[in-house]
Amino acid sequence: MHCKRLNISIEEWEQRTKDLSDRTVFQSAAWLSFLVETQHGEPIFAALCDGERAVGYFCGMLVRKFGVWILGSPMPGWTTAYMGFNMLESVSRQEATQALRRFAFEELRCAHLEMMDRRLVLEDVNSMECRSRQFRGFEIDLTQDEDELMRNMSGPCRTNIRKALRCGLQIRECSDAGFADQYHAQLEDVFAKRGLVPTYSKARVQAMIQHLSAKQKVLPLQAIDLDGRCIASMISVGENDTAFLWGSASWRQFQHFRPNELLIWSSIRHWKARGMHKFDMGGGGEYKRKYGGYEISVPWLRVSRYVGLESARAVAVRIIKAQQHLRGLSKNRKPGREQERSIPAA
Repeated sequence: MHCKRLNISIEEWEQRTKDLSDRTVFQSAAWLSFLVETQHGEPIFAALCDGERAVGYFCGMLVRKFGVWILGSPMPGWTTAYMGFNMLESVSRQEATQALRRFAFEELRCAHLEMMDRRLVLEDVNSMECRSRQFRGFEIDLTQDEDELMRNMSGPCRTNIRKALRCGLQIRECSDAGFADQYHAQLEDVFAKRGLVPTYSKARVQAMIQHLSAKQKVLPLQAIDLDGRCIASMISVGENDTAFLWGSASWRQFQHFRPNELLIWSSIRHWKARGMHKFDMGGGGEYKRKYGGYEISVPWLRVSRYVGLESARAVAVRIIKAQQHLRGLSKNRKPGREQERSIPAA
């Protein structure tokens, strides 16, 4: 089994894979264009071949970090979930991953490879010479009717949704230019609670919405209170049978109205109506259990061509986290910060 590079454009990739049932939104042309703009990499497309027969496809992106070439599908920090392969169910993902490793190191001359494939399991990774961490989260079965979805939520969660409605909160879809401004301001408030700053910029939010809106793959929602203020925001994305929670934020002073639970419920109803079968809650967090989903765990594998790169990667991660903490301390000590967080009417 081997990977054969496809010298095609993002648009040609879209046409070739648009009918594949296992393709995620993160493998779509819209998302890949977003990654090119924000990560400044080169899209890589390949056919997975068993002998001369194509049995699947792979997509990722080639980036240069710390002086070395890396193939990511995806990489941490890209605000991107499952990529990896699209292929026949009968094909061994372990063999496919070994073929990808050879492709990355021998043909692309990369020094490092990272991949998170939704259908890869821990047993596949354990038999390979690589490292991995488990990307844990929750997934909600949207094939249930709405009454059943509501019953599966915890009692306090259902109570909070009803409270938000009693408080007069309205949920609206908003894709205008001001959405990213309000979302990111609320996100800064969320991170400030822990003395940090957001891990991505407002420009990234704007770019993602711009690339996905035209294809109706993104749902930007706002919770509006009785005074017309946007007090919380949520972004979810979706394609084929799965939707994903991409990000959420709210002003701390209004969280007692429980806007986040109502936003989640509204997102679930929207994507269910669109025919989605699953709603991925976008990673871990014990608070997400209350929404009635089942636990998932997906290995995010990484393998380096050279000894020492793994240690260098770990040091880089620690440096990035320390820089985020220092920026948070600096920003949240600025005088007049509370005035900067005044909330305008939506």
